[in-house]
Amino acid sequence: MSDEALPHVPDSAGRHTVVVGGGLAGITAALALADAGVRVTLLEGRPRLGGLAFSFRRDGLTVDNGQHVYLRCCTAYRWFLDRVDATALAPLQERLDVPVVDLDRPAGRRLGRIRRDALPVPLHLGRGIAAYPHLSLAERARVGRAALALKALDLTDPALDDQDFGTWLAAHGQSPRAVEALWDLVGVATLNAVAGDTSLALAAMVFKTGLLSEAGAADIGWAHVPLGDLHDGLARKALDAAGVRTETRTRVASLDREPDGTWRVHTPGETFTADAVVLAVPQRETHDLLPDGALDAPGRLLEIGTAPILNVHVVYDRKVLDAPFLAALGTPVQWVFDRTAASGLTEGQYLALSQSAAQDEIDAPVAELRERYLPELERLLPHTRGAQVRDFFVTRERTATFAPAPGVARLRPGARTKSPGLYLAGAWTATGWPATMESAVRSGVNAADAALDALGRPRPRRLFAFEEAA
Repeated sequence: MSDEALPHVPDSAGRHTVVVGGGLAGITAALALADAGVRVTLLEGRPRLGGLAFSFRRDGLTVDNGQHVYLRCCTAYRWFLDRVDATALAPLQERLDVPVVDLDRPAGRRLGRIRRDALPVPLHLGRGIAAYPHLSLAERARVGRAALALKALDLTDPALDDQDFGTWLAAHGQSPRAVEALWDLVGVATLNAVAGDTSLALAAMVFKTGLLSEAGAADIGWAHVPLGDLHDGLARKALDAAGVRTETRTRVASLDREPDGTWRVHTPGETFTADAVVLAVPQRETHDLLPDGALDAPGRLLEIGTAPILNVHVVYDRKVLDAPFLAALGTPVQWVFDRTAASGLTEGQYLALSQSAAQDEIDAPVAELRERYLPELERLLPHTRGAQVRDFFVTRERTATFAPAPGVARLRPGARTKSPGLYLAGAWTATGWPATMESAVRSGVNAADAALDALGRPRPRRLFAFEEAA
């Protein structure tokens, strides 16, 4: 797709860009443009920033709508944290270490770990896989061979996107048990789909980048404070300091391009005039706002599927989990995180269960989910037996991510459109990453870079510092 450069206008003309959407993609684009000296207005329909990674108040606690983590290889999101002065609030593990409890064992509950050593790739995972008790010796050996085959894949080969990861794993000797206990354990959490429903291209990207690029690439980081502190509070402070005008509760109804090349962005209360517009909203909303001719096949945006994430929140009257998080096998429970300190709870313990690829449960009644998950937590965490449940509630993100199905790559547009001065951002755009915070930030960078090129503005050096770290 092409994008003709806008006519050069001296700096004194005060170029103006409107960013529509205040999630991570929109915030990133706004900061990048402002850092380059562009006047920016950010419009967000919700009363807060942060998109689908936000917090809310409930009975005196600050609750995240869902658990979000990142990896050391997520260099763009790490740049974002640094840019909003939040790095210390979302630290990384010193070294990858994931406790994995298997409940479906003849001998009963068994604990294993996925962890790395301080050795170069691929030796960094060798001892951890060799000692992983949830696979047989033969399965562990076949995992190593599959990992080497995965490392050899060419991520630029478009044919990978037409294949599903599950079929590829089976063809490379991976048993159903190995898929469940290792590949899906990681893949479902990062891709929001099981291997059989996932593009080989996206799965290969995740595993090659996260586990097979650098020894520390998969070390896990997470916010030790509410997400709203990072993605709303500190982000808004950074936007204010950069001179961005931020308007929340301001939903864009339409936009159009004038004969002189400027854009009009219409909201119920005001019309904004801009030299460039960045649409950083979900794909369906983008489709509805796109002017005619902006994309060759705008209907493809509606073909990008979505996938849900269910989050189960349980507050106990006592401490029942000693680790900051764990993963589980042989139970509907996938990942459990301790959110006690971050929520402000002073007595007892607050656990958050992150349930990805939750198509079968996303609309289940709370009472049904309570009957299902509390007994499973008793099986998983023995200290819950006899503990009192002070609160149980769920949060649902029905369209949490785009579905990483085979063929999705051809549906994801780039940042540039055929309408001069109009750019797209969002984790669903063509970043090469699945729908993660990393993808959202990268998309904001891509849109800002394209807009700056057309506006004749130099790229701010600190915006692209993460590329040097990648």
